[in-house]
Amino acid sequence: MAIQPLIHNSTARRMAKTILNGFRSYFADYLNSTLSAKARYEKADWHGVRQANVERLELYKDKIKQTVQYLEMVTNQDIADLILWSEAKIAYTQLVFNFPNFEIAETFFNSVFSDIHDHDKISDNIIYVLSSQLIEAPEAEYSIFVRYKGEGFRETFQRIIEESEFSLPKEDLTLDLDCIMGVFNQEVVPQIQGVHSDVKFDLLESTFYRGKAAYMVGRVVDGDNTFPMVLVILNNEEGGLYVDTALFTVDELSVVFSFTHNHFMVDAPLPYQYAHFLKNLMPNKLDYEIYNALGFPKHAKTEFYRQLVGHLDNSDDQFIIAPGIKGMVMTVFMLPSYNIVFKIIKDKFAPPKEVTHEIVREKYRLVSRSDRIGRMADTQEFDDLIFPLDRFSEALIKELQEVAGSQIEIRGDKLLIRHLYTERYMTPLNIYLETASQEEMQSAMEEYGNCIKQLAAANIFPGDMPLKNFGVTRHGRVVFYDYDEIATLTKCNFRKIPEPRTEQEEMQSGTWYTVGPDDIFPEEFRLFFSGNMKARKIFEEMHSDLYNMSFWQDLQAQIRDGYVVDVFPYRRAKRFNRGKDSALEVFAD
Repeated sequence: MAIQPLIHNSTARRMAKTILNGFRSYFADYLNSTLSAKARYEKADWHGVRQANVERLELYKDKIKQTVQYLEMVTNQDIADLILWSEAKIAYTQLVFNFPNFEIAETFFNSVFSDIHDHDKISDNIIYVLSSQLIEAPEAEYSIFVRYKGEGFRETFQRIIEESEFSLPKEDLTLDLDCIMGVFNQEVVPQIQGVHSDVKFDLLESTFYRGKAAYMVGRVVDGDNTFPMVLVILNNEEGGLYVDTALFTVDELSVVFSFTHNHFMVDAPLPYQYAHFLKNLMPNKLDYEIYNALGFPKHAKTEFYRQLVGHLDNSDDQFIIAPGIKGMVMTVFMLPSYNIVFKIIKDKFAPPKEVTHEIVREKYRLVSRSDRIGRMADTQEFDDLIFPLDRFSEALIKELQEVAGSQIEIRGDKLLIRHLYTERYMTPLNIYLETASQEEMQSAMEEYGNCIKQLAAANIFPGDMPLKNFGVTRHGRVVFYDYDEIATLTKCNFRKIPEPRTEQEEMQSGTWYTVGPDDIFPEEFRLFFSGNMKARKIFEEMHSDLYNMSFWQDLQAQIRDGYVVDVFPYRRAKRFNRGKDSALEVFAD
């Protein structure tokens, strides 16, 4: 792309340099936070892992605020002036040309602008609606992966493990290799077409850390055929490491990088090269999903917006009201050709809801800072998003005007939505069950109960648990996505419904006992199955313990004692049998 001529406005150049300095400061601190993931993992500092994830998210916001403050000091003009920003963008584009992480730097520029201006002032003349550079892997001084070849398969895996970055000793390397080769010989070797000695193993230089696991990610290359490769390494918390499983399929890798899991901690100084490597292994993943998994949620938001704009340009269907039972707090719409839903907080909430706009927004912020353990959908939050008005059905426009009129504004042929959330579309569980076979219903009810239990083990109480608030992914996994009543489990007060003391109490309408704002009565959970007795019967055969107060109180006690749940994005059956099961482990069953 041709570089634009140098500009003569020295203020704009100082602005550009200040923003770039802010970005460099952010990215250096970001990488240092990520580099320390190895130490937290080897020390089994699981509370530190969670805290580091929150701090890394807050780091971006802090650096944006700091950069804005510096802008006010280094400029002698009004930093709200849009012409000045247009010139600053030209200067910034020159500064980040051929940067190895230019795409993240451009998003940082956008964030600084958005901290000063309303989003309805956005245009490509002022910020990076589109990137200034071709999206190609930039040249770098070193490769992002290590290549192994010319050895036997077992010897290759042995070298991969022995040359890993870990400082702790291996618990039993021979057993690890036996287990890895058992899977590799079964799933990969029969598909290899060339000479075995020509097969290459490319391992990404940086290890991916999340929760209690470390993931060594790479690929197996056999001519034109490529297989994903993930070795999952766990810490036995007694000073040794072991391989818990080895994954070699696209679907398994896709679940590891699922939108329902938290971001990884991975030292990726060349973000696009990592994204490009992973995209080739998971071609159905969109760019924003991969950037999100890599730990760049703000740039993921940029990529999502670009992808949305591109989809609107290449489609002609209209946004419609999302299928399913309408929510009391959110109005939800979607584009039939697009697997994303858009959620707007209503102006008023029907009883018994007693929340406010700010409370709902805080619930979503709680989710963004929590460990989603593969059971809560990731969301993107937008302010002042503009859509073509003609893409909205008449019924949807009427619905938005009636229930969320304060959040929309029609501007000629455009519709401005002041605040909304986006989530991946999933089939609502209640709708899924309407056409489910006996086997599918059995699996869905097991998943539904597991989802509630695993969220609880991660110190999350869903609050409102009707079937309509859960979705079913394409992998058959049940995921929670309605967050307006979510709460920290340890703050809930689980109670048993007291027996009526008199006949009058027993006969009166309503409750005969006091109910505090944090009181939860598990016996009432049966009400979530109203209208679907078949599903309820299956559920109670598997998960009737959720109706017992003791289940919840026992779990609260474990969490208060410092327990951190183990979360693994693969099926329990994929785990190598080493006799290390824990009662609160979470698998992608």
